[in-house]
Amino acid sequence: MSHTIIAIDCMSGDHGPTVIIPAALRALKQHRDLKLFLVGDQQVLAEVLSQHKATPGERLVLQHASQVVEMDDLPSQALRGKKDSSMRVAINLVKQGDAQACVSAGNTGALMATARFVLKTLDGIDRPAIITALPTIRGHCHVLDLGANIDCSAEVLYQFALMGSVLTSAVDNNPSPSIGLLNIGEEEIKGNEQVREAGRMLSESGLNYYGFVEGDDIYKGTVDVVVADGFVGNVALKTSEGVAKMISHYMKLEFKRNILTKLAGLIAMPVLQAFRRRIDPRAYNGASLVGLRGIVIKSHGSADEFSFATAIGEAVLEVEKNVPEKIREQLGDLLEERRAV
Repeated sequence: MSHTIIAIDCMSGDHGPTVIIPAALRALKQHRDLKLFLVGDQQVLAEVLSQHKATPGERLVLQHASQVVEMDDLPSQALRGKKDSSMRVAINLVKQGDAQACVSAGNTGALMATARFVLKTLDGIDRPAIITALPTIRGHCHVLDLGANIDCSAEVLYQFALMGSVLTSAVDNNPSPSIGLLNIGEEEIKGNEQVREAGRMLSESGLNYYGFVEGDDIYKGTVDVVVADGFVGNVALKTSEGVAKMISHYMKLEFKRNILTKLAGLIAMPVLQAFRRRIDPRAYNGASLVGLRGIVIKSHGSADEFSFATAIGEAVLEVEKNVPEKIREQLGDLLEERRAV
């Protein structure tokens, strides 16, 4: 039986192997054809495995790495000074063909810089982007870029739209995902020159371009793919996370206000739990560094066991759907069309 092979950076993130290893064991139970490389300090990994009554085997291989990229390390430090870090070794396994994808909860800047240096970008892609799914009232949508590229030209935004369309089409089995450009209004005159020019380029492309969308359209589910530069996309994401925490905080306060509100909370508990499951950010953990010649998934640094296992599942799905190759193929087709015009 052929395996889907994923390299896991076990030493990075806020919790390291104490959370990542049980998440890996959970993923092995969820995906019967999955094989994992656990990358990090071999002695530490073996000790944590033994605590969970697990041992290395055919589907669980330990790969030693002597260094760790810290959350506050500069990308240049990670690239030049930590060539044997768990992050770098995990990405190297993808480059060498020993693994089909890498998952890391580490420093985003270092992960992007290392992945881009080791794996390179696909031909025709200027910059990789960070993309993830977010819940909407219609299900979910994919949003990119979430912070990798602060200032983007119209051409780069066009490439983001292409990559987001291909990934969404593959993982959601959606043959023609709709694409919106995040802007300060829907009118054609709104926004900066880069966004307006990208809109003109997309309207002339073969992609299913909806037009400009605003921030509230993300969670209304107006389109399947929302495109922005990394500055705007990251602000939108972090603002959304803050609003969610604020709502949760005030709901808890109100239900604890007095005996009547506590009773109301008990009665409403099934509804509240269902609501929490529907918008649980742990169920959407795992952002893809799209545009590389390989699959790299970025987990949230504070991910718990359930959340990190979700990121591993995203890697498995992208391997099964062969996302980088599909982006390469469609990019080639679009470039040919543009040359012919």
